[in-house]
Amino acid sequence: MAFELTTEQIQQALLGISVPPQPQIMVDLQMEQYMPEPDLGAIAKLISQDPGLSGALLKIVNSPYFGLTNRIVSIQQAVNLLGCNTVINLINAQSIKGEMSDETIVTLNRFWDTAQDVAMTCLTLAKRIGYQPADEAYALGLFHNCGIPLMLKRFPEYMGVLEQAYAGATDEVRVVDGENDRLNTNHAVVGYYVAKSWNLPKHLCEAIANHHNVLTVFNEDSSRNSQLKTLLAILKMAENICACYRTLGEQDEDFEWASIETTILEYVGFSEYDFQILKESIRDLDIS
Repeated sequence: MAFELTTEQIQQALLGISVPPQPQIMVDLQMEQYMPEPDLGAIAKLISQDPGLSGALLKIVNSPYFGLTNRIVSIQQAVNLLGCNTVINLINAQSIKGEMSDETIVTLNRFWDTAQDVAMTCLTLAKRIGYQPADEAYALGLFHNCGIPLMLKRFPEYMGVLEQAYAGATDEVRVVDGENDRLNTNHAVVGYYVAKSWNLPKHLCEAIANHHNVLTVFNEDSSRNSQLKTLLAILKMAENICACYRTLGEQDEDFEWASIETTILEYVGFSEYDFQILKESIRDLDIS
């Protein structure tokens, strides 16, 4: 069943939380993207005007995942390698960071690092299992927790609440339930609205909304959710590989994964041994 919020639910979820607008550079790039033949030169020129975005692009293209012999220092070369969709995803991610205070950014250092790791791991997993387009999996990895920095901006005690929520995750209790109990909203709902306000594809918005609601989604018999299930399977495997339970939840064990592992692995056709080998091979890339 598709996840959809009423206007009242959105207003309640975002009470006191300011959602960052889509940045102007994003608008300019979208105009270029929708041209019959997008001009990668014009896109590179736009990106070069933003030092933070330029640095983020170069960091990704020079990561071990691409396995380049020589380091790329040209924004034009980076854009050519990454393509329009990945570039646009990065711009949105940078705009969230731009909304934060210096103190909040320092607190969220582990969040920014984890978001990039999960995105790259999702991309790798999507290619391994044949999900197309793979850049959608990358976008989901990058944005699935985009509500976290906005929650922290609104609730100074949020990271402590999140850690307790991770600690209390079981088959019956979701991570977001702990947030709802304490704060009357959660990062998945906030992230859904951010993604929706930026006009990300509907199925990505639904995956963001449901990324701590996996068992409910997978227990539905409807085949129409196959795309959502595949995206969620990729994301939850990536979160486990990147140890989000440790970096974000401050836990020694992945309690959420323990409750969904069998369901996820059966869906993608992996044994526990298959997944362990895959996990080790991805970690060897040093992207997580």
